[in-house]
Amino acid sequence: MQKLSEMFWRASVEEITKGYVYDEKEKLYICLICGEAFEKGIIYTPDNNKYFEAEKYASYHVSKEHSSMFEYLINLNKKLTGLTDHQKNLLKYFYEGYSDSDIVKATGGGSTSTVRNHRFTLREKEKQAKIFLAIMQLLERNHSPKEKFITIHRGATMIDERYATTEEEKQKILKAYFREGLDGPLENFPARKEKRKIVILSHIAKKFKTGVKYSEKEVNDILKNIYEDYVLIRRYLIQYGFLDRERDCSQYWVK
Repeated sequence: MQKLSEMFWRASVEEITKGYVYDEKEKLYICLICGEAFEKGIIYTPDNNKYFEAEKYASYHVSKEHSSMFEYLINLNKKLTGLTDHQKNLLKYFYEGYSDSDIVKATGGGSTSTVRNHRFTLREKEKQAKIFLAIMQLLERNHSPKEKFITIHRGATMIDERYATTEEEKQKILKAYFREGLDGPLENFPARKEKRKIVILSHIAKKFKTGVKYSEKEVNDILKNIYEDYVLIRRYLIQYGFLDRERDCSQYWVK
């Protein structure tokens, strides 16, 4: 899960738009949503019996399994998109080709001029984002960051200074809390130390595979080997957006 999150944040805007990246070393096209990989040079056959080379099939996979990259991105946490719910709803209408008057009818409120103003505001936001990206790329070229911060998981329910932890600090925290090396059991859980809590939960979440559904018993069995109060860890994994579950707790999965 952590590797997939890192891959997502390292991807270019173009790659995120497509929904997959190419791993030159492994010769794989990898879905940025679920991590499924398709090997270059292999021919894939979907249900309709058409033949696709790996990259084409990666694109087919994104649309078939995840509806669309637009749908996935627009539904990410507000802390990641910077968009209000109202802006998200408008963007969905824009994406589907609605005119300003059509949107007014569909929403049952506002006016065409209000919708037009929103279009203008979002276009300005796009320009600002481009300038900011260019500034950050120039900054990184000129001064490579000496300290790399930990990766923020995409299911994060909050994004603030609690994630301002470097990789070096992360390793110190893990070594301090886990016995017998990083795969050993957890000595204790820092319930009141937010930065440490996130580092530890992120490490524990690696025990779960993306795209796999787990029963509550399976989740408990994994967590029992890590910490005696496995119910506490399970609750925090859900609360902090590392795992998600059905309302009846019948299934759990990486968020």
